[in-house]
Amino acid sequence: MPAATPAFADPTAAPYAVSEEERAAIAAAIDTDELVELALTLGNIPSRSREERAAAEFVHDWMAREGFNPRKVGATPERPNVIGEYGGTAPGANLLFTAHLDTESPSGNRDQDRFRYRDSTLADPEWTNCWLDEEGRLRGFPISNDRGPMACFLIAAKALRKAGIGLAGKTWLTACPGEIGPEPIEEFSGIDYLGKDIGAHYLFHHGGVAPDYAIAAEGTDFGLTWQGSGYAVFRVRIFGQGMFTPILEAPARAIDHPNPIYRLGPVIEALHAWGLSWEGASVLETASGRVCPKVQIASVRGGMPTDFGAGTEICALYLEVGLNPRQKAAEAMHGIMAAMRGLAVESFDVEPVVVRHGFEARAEEVAILTGAVDAATRLARGSALEVAHPVYSSMWRDHNVFNMHRIPAVTTGMPRWRPTPADMASSALVYALTMLAVCGRGTAPEAGGATSVYGDVARPFDT
Repeated sequence: MPAATPAFADPTAAPYAVSEEERAAIAAAIDTDELVELALTLGNIPSRSREERAAAEFVHDWMAREGFNPRKVGATPERPNVIGEYGGTAPGANLLFTAHLDTESPSGNRDQDRFRYRDSTLADPEWTNCWLDEEGRLRGFPISNDRGPMACFLIAAKALRKAGIGLAGKTWLTACPGEIGPEPIEEFSGIDYLGKDIGAHYLFHHGGVAPDYAIAAEGTDFGLTWQGSGYAVFRVRIFGQGMFTPILEAPARAIDHPNPIYRLGPVIEALHAWGLSWEGASVLETASGRVCPKVQIASVRGGMPTDFGAGTEICALYLEVGLNPRQKAAEAMHGIMAAMRGLAVESFDVEPVVVRHGFEARAEEVAILTGAVDAATRLARGSALEVAHPVYSSMWRDHNVFNMHRIPAVTTGMPRWRPTPADMASSALVYALTMLAVCGRGTAPEAGGATSVYGDVARPFDT
């Protein structure tokens, strides 16, 4: 094994030293064909955000068959969190794995999607279909985000069980709705449009879990980071004057037009210049890698195409602003207001319609977890753990939820894009070894599964 250790991880910090014999037994218990079949089956269950129930039912039933005592806890019965558990037979640290059930895909509403995607993009089969291609790679966006990593930790826990290796501390296996989105904005409001609030957030507060450490299982190309970015969406409204088209006297300069849509050019230039400045000032370097928040206009609204006789009096831009884990939305709002005040736009307002701050673990508190993942990586892959690419710390992932609540958490996992079966088996082995390194070895489970600590006690929407 390499002697050098990256500055951010110390394999000797793992609470339990996994032996070569244990590694061999766990590796032998990972059935790569079964792992691929599970990932493909999960990936081919339609599960857009707000439509996760079928995937949740599948995960619940799989956990039940494998003896992981699953339960469903959700804000609504249609979008439950699924929680399984393994171990807990003796004193030891508790570890939680989470992955999300929703997948990135068009909304399914053709009238909405045609204003966001080209027809060729909508026709891409990888939105909803997953398969093993002729080059031996797993295709399909659901595999990448996030059914592949979910399948890896499910098979990891099964491998421990098959190998007859129990855990002293407990590992929770969780599958959550809503990590990708949506967010309630404007008329798209209420519980039907909730995303992150009913996923890992709800699970943490109502799921009967109390982890010492947490891992958001997502594609990171086998790297790791313990920090995550947040974001804010700002609505920038420009106000003008409706003017009946036949009596309109158009000015020479677009900025002077009464219709605020004509003023978008200089407004966009100003916001773009501010965004570039924000991105440059927001880069953060820590022991867990680099964070590079980004800025982009997400959408534009103005007028109604059916009511075209008098232009419009209101035009709105929706600006997505990335926030590194040490920034607040207020800082971005002050900058946007200053950029708008520098324009010849008489009437405007700026409002943050979504705010989610980013978070990071404290290096000294997460050291045990990063040490365990490093030790597992060395055993499974023969190389030291590396810092994840900045893109993985510059986005929201659900380790943010746990770091927010002072639970040291990281995100780490398989290759993000088109992994091979060997990649997935390697990731499953890293997860299994991490479970053992964090929780410690306990009594092996008896055939037939463990008994839930909850017995028959029901909680809201449990089924």
